[in-house]
Amino acid sequence: MSSKGDQTINDPMKIEAFPTIKFKATDLFSLSIKLTLAICTIAFISLITFLACSNQSLLVPQNNQTVENVNNRRLTGEASEKTTISHILFGIAGSAKTWDGRRHYCKLWWKPNITRGYVWLDVEPSGNKTWPATLPAYRVNEDTSKFKYSCWYGSRSAVRLTRIVKESFELGLDNVRWFVMGDDDTVFFTENLVTVLGKYDHNQMYYIGDNSESVEQDLIHSYSVAYGGGGYAISYALAAELVRILDGCIDRYEELYGADQKIQACLTEIGVPLTKELGFHQLDVQGNPYGLLAAHPLAPLVSLHHLDTIQTLFPALNQHDSLEKLISAYKMDPGRTVQHSFCYDLVRNWSISVSWGYAVELYPSLLTAKKLETASLTFQTWKTRSSEPFTFNTRPVSSNPCEKPVVFFLDQVESLDRGTKTLTTYKRFVEDLESECDRVDYAPALAIQLVNVSAAHFDSRLWKKAPRRQCCEILNGTDGVERVVQLQIRGCNRFESVTPR
Repeated sequence: MSSKGDQTINDPMKIEAFPTIKFKATDLFSLSIKLTLAICTIAFISLITFLACSNQSLLVPQNNQTVENVNNRRLTGEASEKTTISHILFGIAGSAKTWDGRRHYCKLWWKPNITRGYVWLDVEPSGNKTWPATLPAYRVNEDTSKFKYSCWYGSRSAVRLTRIVKESFELGLDNVRWFVMGDDDTVFFTENLVTVLGKYDHNQMYYIGDNSESVEQDLIHSYSVAYGGGGYAISYALAAELVRILDGCIDRYEELYGADQKIQACLTEIGVPLTKELGFHQLDVQGNPYGLLAAHPLAPLVSLHHLDTIQTLFPALNQHDSLEKLISAYKMDPGRTVQHSFCYDLVRNWSISVSWGYAVELYPSLLTAKKLETASLTFQTWKTRSSEPFTFNTRPVSSNPCEKPVVFFLDQVESLDRGTKTLTTYKRFVEDLESECDRVDYAPALAIQLVNVSAAHFDSRLWKKAPRRQCCEILNGTDGVERVVQLQIRGCNRFESVTPR
């Protein structure tokens, strides 16, 4: 007799197309356990992988680590968020020996709890001195004795200063978009620096600064270098690439003189060129910088360097007081500081040149716009004290007093209309009464004692547009006995030009 499982079903109504498979309760329980374990295993592996990747992306790079995909959160940011001073980390090159004599320069522009950065020293400062809260905190550079340096006329400190950008990057500070390098005798005009850097995307690899003014320096140290005293900026994206190769690069370019040269050489290996901004001033000149500032290029004033070696900016003041006077105008209207404008008095045949917040020149003759925009040669080259060449055009200063302008220097600055306008006053400077022009037609110009210049507050957004020098007009009459000239600087109208007869 067959078992139940072998019985044949003869009833055609009971035959099924597919046989029914039946499981015992114990089989179903075992299957569910295995399925649950499989799902948990997959979830656990996924979680471990996610955490490993996340932790890797949050690592702060150390000396010998690669920096691929480091801190991507810093490289993105909100596209709509404007660059501010808090996005800049300053690296100020100093030394324990020079700092005390130069820190007053830094004090002029540093804003505690607003500006961020450090002055980098070679050794710890004297222990019996309290570090002022009005200055940036200091850090001591790492030992660089293992690196090569073979420039016979240079100093090994160049190696230490080259690594400031790397050591700054490795601090891992949040919300840094730009690393800005400068010297302890560099004065930065930070609002204009923010304006300049705000034109560029910090997520891209940018190297921003300017050359030396003296061609002889550029021939020696390269036209492609952003000179360190004038300051230069490296975007976060570029710094992340630079720190990967910097230490090896320092040895490869052991023969180069300065830190700025070594940085540029390393950036050449990455393939990033210098983006020039004319407001960074190395001031590689000797003598009087007046001619350069009185005909400043059409760019925001960002920095001044070599202030210990040039003559004072204002002739009756020492250098520190000169800078304070210039900064007093800068605080009123940063974007307009030393911006160049000129206009004509076609009745009196006068040409007037204005460097806002600094100086005014009055020529009792009609000069072309080309001449007025060209810097007067009041200075010499950095190395040989020659009269040329420079990286910009210059014109000689005549020895004939009747061909020289009447010069007025900034005396005071006022804010008007709730900060929307300024009134700057420039007082006549007399260097030598005996050498003044004695021609009759020159006398009305010599009678002028003050020049008042009114202007609306400069809109920094104009720096993102096609550059154009602003226009100037004379407001008061043409009576030759007047002792004050009233000027107004404003945006130019369509089809307006400064064209003498």
